Amino acid sequence: MNKQELVAKIAKDCGLSKVGATAALESMIDGIVKTLKKGQTITFVGFGTFKTSIRKARLGRNPQTGGTVKIPKRRVARFTAGKGLKETLN
Repeated sequence: MNKQELVAKIAKDCGLSKVGATAALESMIDGIVKTLKKGQTITFVGFGTFKTSIRKARLGRNPQTGGTVKIPKRRVARFTAGKGLKETLN
């Protein structure tokens, strides 16, 4: 499912126009991004948790040259599926 398919489903399920559904989805995504940028956790009970973590600096290999490349530490987004989602999938 891509973004346009999700917008169409939201519009159909909630009786909204596609413009309204797009605005709602954009608002939700924007809220998630801003919260993660602050370093806070987002939990949807039964669905899962979004949080950030630090990936350590490490040495990698350039596949073209075979040389070693230093990869700096960085903050990444993580998602952990909740109990309800896990049970639904299995």
